[in-house]
Amino acid sequence: MVAGVDEVGRGSLFGCVVAAAVILDPEVRIRGLRDSKLLERERREVLSERIKEHAIAWAIAAVDAAKIDQINIYQASRVAMREAVSQLNPGADHLLVDALKLDCSQSQQAIIHGDALSVSIAAASIIAKVERDRLIAAWDPVFPMYGLASNKGYSTPKHLAALRQYGPSPLHRQSFAPVWNAPTPQEVLAFMIEEEPAGTELEAQAI
Repeated sequence: MVAGVDEVGRGSLFGCVVAAAVILDPEVRIRGLRDSKLLERERREVLSERIKEHAIAWAIAAVDAAKIDQINIYQASRVAMREAVSQLNPGADHLLVDALKLDCSQSQQAIIHGDALSVSIAAASIIAKVERDRLIAAWDPVFPMYGLASNKGYSTPKHLAALRQYGPSPLHRQSFAPVWNAPTPQEVLAFMIEEEPAGTELEAQAI
């Protein structure tokens, strides 16, 4: 049981990082599996459904912006990947991981540009990308000024201009330079900062 593992959203300024783990069925060939970033949205969505339908097992996990700010994006990506692997049923015996090494009991191989070299990692990148895009786009009506439906939280000129004009939302990654450099703060952040010690303690216990 070999699982491909990948994450999406490391470079985004907004929202969660999402990881997926996929064990493909060697008896079923799914045509067109490749790095999710190289696929059109409609094609990704079709492939995501095919992967879920035909895979032996698949799982998705996410780490939110608050946790990213607490433990940094690199560690948050590893946590999301580890959580996705732990949810596989049946479980994996060996992991193919895109560029990272995980704190897992399974044997594993980190592959640079793995989403271009492994169909299992490519499958994981596709379902993770489709899920994260769905999650981020759902916030667009709440924060319409940032253009989340189109940029998915990444550093487009429109998004950066909105940060300068309106400041960050509570779901922006406060530890990312374009966010904490925004000249206009959000008043709601003061409330979040007051509550941070209790929240941080609970999150630490969860880990």
